[in-house]
Amino acid sequence: MRQAIVLHFLVGILACLSVSYVEAEDASRFLTWEVTYGDISPLGVKQRGILVNGQFPGPTVNAVTNDNVIVNVINKLDEPLLITWNGVKQRKTSWQDGVLGTNCPIPPNSNWTYRMQMKDQIGTFTYFPSTLMHRAAGGFGGLNILARSVIPVPYPKPYEEFTVLVSDWWKKDHKELQNILDSGAPFPLPDGILINGLPRSTSFSVLPGQTYLFRVSNVGLTTSINFRIQGHKLILVEVEGSHTAQEVYESLDIHVGQSSSFLVTVHENPNDYFIVASTRFTKPIFTATAVLQLEGSRSPASGSLPIGPTYHVHWSMKQARTVRWNLTANAARPNPQGSFHYGTINVIRTLVLANSAANINGKKRYCVNKISYENPETPLKLADYFNIPGVFTLNSTQDTPPAGPAVLGTSVIGTTLHDFVEIVFQNNENTIQSWHFDGYDFWTVGFGGGQWNTTMRRRFYNLVDAPTRYTVQVYPNGWSAILVSLDNKGMWNLRSAIWPRRYLGQELYVRVWNNEASPYTEYDIPENAILCGKAKK
Repeated sequence: MRQAIVLHFLVGILACLSVSYVEAEDASRFLTWEVTYGDISPLGVKQRGILVNGQFPGPTVNAVTNDNVIVNVINKLDEPLLITWNGVKQRKTSWQDGVLGTNCPIPPNSNWTYRMQMKDQIGTFTYFPSTLMHRAAGGFGGLNILARSVIPVPYPKPYEEFTVLVSDWWKKDHKELQNILDSGAPFPLPDGILINGLPRSTSFSVLPGQTYLFRVSNVGLTTSINFRIQGHKLILVEVEGSHTAQEVYESLDIHVGQSSSFLVTVHENPNDYFIVASTRFTKPIFTATAVLQLEGSRSPASGSLPIGPTYHVHWSMKQARTVRWNLTANAARPNPQGSFHYGTINVIRTLVLANSAANINGKKRYCVNKISYENPETPLKLADYFNIPGVFTLNSTQDTPPAGPAVLGTSVIGTTLHDFVEIVFQNNENTIQSWHFDGYDFWTVGFGGGQWNTTMRRRFYNLVDAPTRYTVQVYPNGWSAILVSLDNKGMWNLRSAIWPRRYLGQELYVRVWNNEASPYTEYDIPENAILCGKAKK
């Protein structure tokens, strides 16, 4: 195996030099993160949290399009750890994705350095631990990619930007929550929700009359939220790296794993105002508040909290359809977003992926097209690179939901680089779902109720100005459809963003492949790659 590494390295020397040369032209940001346990009390009860450099939530990463971000992660936990970078495409290098299908985890008391480029991206993203149930204890934070100075954004520069992380929260230790899942017991409702790690005390200092950009992300495990600010309008300008038509909202739903950015112009009246996040589709409803704290304020935030929706599924679906692409705005590149006419491209393959709950070998599991994913001891990417047999079988997951019982398996869908694919997420359960696709964004072209069929394309699809994003919600007993251009070679995780479901098997991988060994399509294995499983033997 070591000889194979050397051979691959020698073949790729020129490629590596070329890659290094290109990346050297862009700025680099070097970060060292020590991930530790520490005492936190977000809901008034002392518990063990996961801290990044002593912080809960972790530090916000601010970068600019094409920046190289190098993060040395030192794992001081008692278990192996990976950090994943939610929404960062990791162009041509799924080696940096930070999930168990691509990376061996960082052992306790050791470190690993991620080397990422924020290639051709702008917008609002997050990071969090992808291993076990670690993210239930923290370790998450915001990651913002600003546009280069030569690329205009479609709104005036805000006076300041704020990163807002909303999360559901449990008083139980993350290992206790993991044991609940392992036992097959139902996962409990959260004990509350937090805004930047606190249920009530977070504040944002502002000046009357100024306009601010709020980057709001749902970093929770299970729960959709509704976000609003007392007495103020929210102008939606970006979702997950996509500039949007600037619709005005009283409040907006943000589902698990999603991010949205709003412009908010502060009232001249120098009083403080409540910022509110409340849960959607839960009984009871949980609410967290923060304060918009005005300079020179004469009175604290007071009065009734602005009312938000609670169980209204159809309301949320109708609102989702109002979020549209800004066709004339630039994104990370000079050309307008609307210059890519996605609705005119021929779809070469349709995947209909149905989530379901099942009892397998006496334990509760979650499945995609009747397969509940199990992580092999060897990451799929390493097995693929070294041609190690017996780790996974391509296309073990069928393109449409099959009949028959659910089974355990290692699901990998095989595709070809530059395929243009339609994916329909079919949800026949009574709870909302949320799906995330690593390495990609995609057009969220349709939402609907009941069973999807081909007539839905004509009746419900937006083939003109659907926004691109990296996480899509699927409403109870309904479907959501996306279109995606598979232009990023690698092994990519397609998973439930609802973490207990992902932990119990609701995920798979998409292998995007061609036979060309070239740095123009995929970078070689990193020199510092950790080897494990059959790749280490």
